[in-house]
Amino acid sequence: MGQATTTSSDKVATRDAYGKALVEVGQKNPKVVVLDADLSGSTKTIGFSKAFPERFFNMGVSEQDMMGTAAGLALAGKIPFASSFAMFATGRAFEIVRNSIVYPHLPVKICASHAGLTVGEDGASHQTVADIAIMRVLPGMTVIVPADAIETKQVIHAVADFPGPVYVRLSRAAFPVFLGEDYKFQIGKAVEIHEGNDIAIVACGLMVYQALKAAEILEKQGVKASVVNMATVKPLDGEMLAKLAKRTGCILTVEEHSVMGGLGSAVAEYLAEEGDVVVHRHGIMDEFGQSGPADALLKLYKLMPEDIADQALATLKKKSNRKPA
Repeated sequence: MGQATTTSSDKVATRDAYGKALVEVGQKNPKVVVLDADLSGSTKTIGFSKAFPERFFNMGVSEQDMMGTAAGLALAGKIPFASSFAMFATGRAFEIVRNSIVYPHLPVKICASHAGLTVGEDGASHQTVADIAIMRVLPGMTVIVPADAIETKQVIHAVADFPGPVYVRLSRAAFPVFLGEDYKFQIGKAVEIHEGNDIAIVACGLMVYQALKAAEILEKQGVKASVVNMATVKPLDGEMLAKLAKRTGCILTVEEHSVMGGLGSAVAEYLAEEGDVVVHRHGIMDEFGQSGPADALLKLYKLMPEDIADQALATLKKKSNRKPA
């Protein structure tokens, strides 16, 4: 079981951790190159551009061109990291990502910042709650959503050595750093960071911290919840899900993404074929985001710890009301 705390006062955006990790992998491997679509100050690739200017390519406001160029660099033996806002990296550039990167299975790492509602005041045009779904459906694409700065650093080091295409979802908003320094990320492996037998809360990204806080609320009400960090949404850790289903019979997924096509869909699809278990998907319900402070948006869309705790109780009630087969 992984170590975690919900008492940390440090807040770091995962995009900031990405920027620092990029410089580290650049120092380690001269084949690493970085591309950006004129947003390096926001995506935090600016640090790499200063450390290795000859290996940094600002492609301008031309996301399709950036992805195509990244594919060409990969064919030339480089390890490209391509960054933009998640809305544009997955939406505007989808066809090039599909045909030029994923179809030939090239080792391009698409690390997109400003994902989810916590983009905040930029509003619905710049927020995407569908990017996991878009990337998850592509054959051979690995999808990773790190929970905090500590995990983000490990993710970037891991994907630099990974042979295929990867989508890494990063946040704009600063969130608590809560995973311990002994935490170990592995591609395709979930980590149980809080143990409980009544219900399992499976989360990814910024919602892992919210789930931990929800577990604290539930514990005061006599409910022991497991909290699992499913950082790799694809490939999903089926072994962990099967274990949780057997132990609790009740799983709640939580994500800062649409419940359609994201983590919740992935978990529900897997468990539908594996046995009898109550599953509830908690996230964005067929809605666009809107403009506002990140915390206010999380509250409006019911993604705060108390909202997650309430939904966990409702999901447990569904389990108790289910008649035996």
